[in-house]
Amino acid sequence: MGLMSSLLLFSLGLWPLRAAESLEVEIDGVVLPITVAELGRWVRSGGRTRSELTSWLMLLDAESRQGLIRLLEAPVLTQGSLGQQMLRSWAAVPLLDAFGDLLRVEDVQRVSSEQVLAVLEHLLRSKPSVSVLDVLEALPSEKVRLDLDALVLAASRWRRQMRRHQGLTASLARSKAQLLPKASAGEQLDTTAMRTVVLSAPHRPQGLRVQIWPGSPESPDQSSWVLLMPGLGGDPEHFHWLAHAIAAKGWSVAVLDHPGSDAAAVQALLEGRRPFVGKQALLERIKDLEIALHAQRSGQLPVEGDQVVLIGHSLGALTALLAGGVSPVDGLRERCNLALEDLPLTNLSQLLQCELAASGVLTAQPLTSSLRAVVGINSFGSLVWPMFQAGHLEQPLLLMGGTLDLITPPLSEQLALLSALGGHPASRAVIVEGASHFSPIRVEGQSAGGSGNDLFRLSEELVGVQPLEVQRLLSEELILFLQQVEAAEPMGSSRHLRSGSIRWHRLNRRDAARLVRENQ
Repeated sequence: MGLMSSLLLFSLGLWPLRAAESLEVEIDGVVLPITVAELGRWVRSGGRTRSELTSWLMLLDAESRQGLIRLLEAPVLTQGSLGQQMLRSWAAVPLLDAFGDLLRVEDVQRVSSEQVLAVLEHLLRSKPSVSVLDVLEALPSEKVRLDLDALVLAASRWRRQMRRHQGLTASLARSKAQLLPKASAGEQLDTTAMRTVVLSAPHRPQGLRVQIWPGSPESPDQSSWVLLMPGLGGDPEHFHWLAHAIAAKGWSVAVLDHPGSDAAAVQALLEGRRPFVGKQALLERIKDLEIALHAQRSGQLPVEGDQVVLIGHSLGALTALLAGGVSPVDGLRERCNLALEDLPLTNLSQLLQCELAASGVLTAQPLTSSLRAVVGINSFGSLVWPMFQAGHLEQPLLLMGGTLDLITPPLSEQLALLSALGGHPASRAVIVEGASHFSPIRVEGQSAGGSGNDLFRLSEELVGVQPLEVQRLLSEELILFLQQVEAAEPMGSSRHLRSGSIRWHRLNRRDAARLVRENQ
């Protein structure tokens, strides 16, 4: 209600005329008074103005002074960015609350998320980009106190999160890897065999679109079929590479389209035309899955196979895990409260997990009795099924991730989740060094080193190293898993592997749990 009231006030043009005039910096109980105008002049001059503030700041070394300037000038939000649209989402509350923990107005009052939201929305009406200094200057209070003690505490929490992630990366890097011959690039992607069917769906006015990739007649018939679900912002076309590779080995593949949480929906979010509601997206995806499974059983979806393997990327992986029928562990909201206190910047999936928990939609959805296995690519659910507390998934489980993923980091969201759910002897995790959350997404022009005309125009820092090579080995590991599931073979010992410059790790549940314990 507070967030809605703030937005309604802005729509009427009501904005406090008074803005912050003085800034007090508190550290170790000592309060240093600074005028906001003086701070602004110092920052915008590159630290060259002379004043009482300069005398205080000269106590810092040159590198620290420049770091402070960069911090205060850094853009918090820009017009048209995903961050701006997040202001209208559930995730804004914990993010803005964390910012408010660092500030006090009129000596004692904590700056509320509503006040921070109001400032950001107001500034974005007239500025293409909003910096930390802009926020300090615009806060509607004569006196603002910046609590550096709280900032130091928050920074220590974020460093602890990052150390856990870096500890896993270092542990994996120390493992001696077996060199495998570099495989060929594989067959040229051929979409001529793929066809699209539209299923009747009450919640989809245009019907549910499903792409079908028949299993290659040159490969042995498989007893199961594969249902693949893209993640948030993903389209079926992003996973043609994977559907083609699986179908070439004999499995028939169906790929679901999820309007409302696909690329078009995220584009509408970025442009401010439509908000993202996690509850609605998950419920719609579960209905999509239920309709596709029923259609295959009744013959409306022409895909051969007695049992189904559910494969999902990110939010699609969470949908697949819920469809496995393992109930969330009691105490989810309490775990969310603890997670949000630390503001999980190195595990952004926890924001979505907590949004879904707050909306009450995280429940087991055992949609089929013919489930053969579950595969989660960049999976998440560590708050839903905490390590050593969840019940095991009866079917084999494969969880895949990368060491550059800070959205669904492997330590918490693949290894700990495997420890929680992967009781079947064929279950495993595959972690690729240098791969990110977006490595499995193939976009137009990627093979030529470009980005093409796609929503996912991401730099190497976000995509990760050699995405096509990563996609190739992910498909090979996934197919190996499917073959061993068909043959009822157990996982066996963990293996550390290398091909060319890419290293990856195939880990059983015991070794996954050990790595989690070592990096707590």
